Amino acid sequence: MSRHPLATNANFRLLFGGSTVSMFGDQFTLVALPWLVLKLTGDPGALGLVLATMAVPRAVFMLIGGAVVDHFSARAILLLARTANALMVAALAAMVLGGAIDMAWVYALALGIGLATAFAYPASSALLPAIIEPQQLAQANGLMMGMRQLSLFIGPALAGLVIGTGSHAPATGGALADARGLGWAFAIDAASFCASLLSLAVIRVPAVAKRAPSQHGVIGQVLGGLRGIAEDPPLRAFMLYAAVVAVFVGGPIQVGLPVLADLRLDDGATSLGIVMAANGGGMLLGGLFSGAVAKLVRGHLGTMILCFDACIGLALAGLAGVHSTVLAAMLLGLTGLLGGIVQITLVSWIQRRVPREMLGRTMSVLMFTFLGLGPLSAATAGALLKVVALPALFVAAGVALSAIALACLASPALRGIRAQDPSPKVA
Repeated sequence: MSRHPLATNANFRLLFGGSTVSMFGDQFTLVALPWLVLKLTGDPGALGLVLATMAVPRAVFMLIGGAVVDHFSARAILLLARTANALMVAALAAMVLGGAIDMAWVYALALGIGLATAFAYPASSALLPAIIEPQQLAQANGLMMGMRQLSLFIGPALAGLVIGTGSHAPATGGALADARGLGWAFAIDAASFCASLLSLAVIRVPAVAKRAPSQHGVIGQVLGGLRGIAEDPPLRAFMLYAAVVAVFVGGPIQVGLPVLADLRLDDGATSLGIVMAANGGGMLLGGLFSGAVAKLVRGHLGTMILCFDACIGLALAGLAGVHSTVLAAMLLGLTGLLGGIVQITLVSWIQRRVPREMLGRTMSVLMFTFLGLGPLSAATAGALLKVVALPALFVAAGVALSAIALACLASPALRGIRAQDPSPKVA
């Protein structure tokens, strides 16, 4: 039996392997960083501010990053960005383990990590099409997305276990009680970046004809990408709607879940890892079912997305009454399942709809929407938790999301999105 073409592509195997290790490592920092801030300050407002500090450079430079990647080597930019991330996360691990960490360093490193990530995401997205055949892109994207969902399922649980286990070790140098486990978690992420760098170092990207220099520069290309989205009504409507979802879901999840685990759930960081893993597991299942669901609702993809988001809002509101890790995991698993179906079907829709020469900038806008606005929403959520109770935050965000999603059913541009929409004509 002949091997699958992707399995015989050495460059894809290297990228897939290195990215897989890095994806799993990322989950350790995603669990450890909020827990570190809460252990240092006990203040959800500080947690929101740290997430915003990471998000601001990521949001500002995400759009520019896509245009920069179009002009330079995606592999080289990805190498530089991941090297910077590896050094900063390693420094964070060393300071936590040495008892020398304070919030000033947390803010500084969060700023640097956000800046590096702003270039890493579009570079990674642009590298994949450069090393495989166009007809293999859908399968390769499916494999990469599937592995990402698997990392979201397994990674947080492992991270919570590492932090929880390390918290029982004796603290040294006057460090906070969970310093040992937190330091191990950051060190694992730093090691995963190193594994990714090794794979990138040996990837060989086929040479392509050099593009003529743009007369409008990077900013002009960014504006051109935004103009292309604005001239496509369904795509424009989806991007605006995605921004609303990021605001109402991103903040309560990123700030509310660590606070919920700290104040209400049974096992602290371990509980946080479990509920985040449940969300990732739901997203993994959603990704697996997304193809079948898209076929079932082929002419009503927009309606399905809005109805699923309305259900996600109700589940989010349900977290207000949760005092059990198991119940929290069930609700987060449901939101992950529905969100995974929505995410995969919409990304596939965008990839089919948007012309190839505009895809990098369009995906940068999408990344900006979720990775930039979500943490900014988290800063707002953290500030709100100083004046409102955690249950009120979950209820307000969840009910608002459900109401907006149902109201958008009246929008022909959103309701009319179909799985096989043809690409708009390009002038």
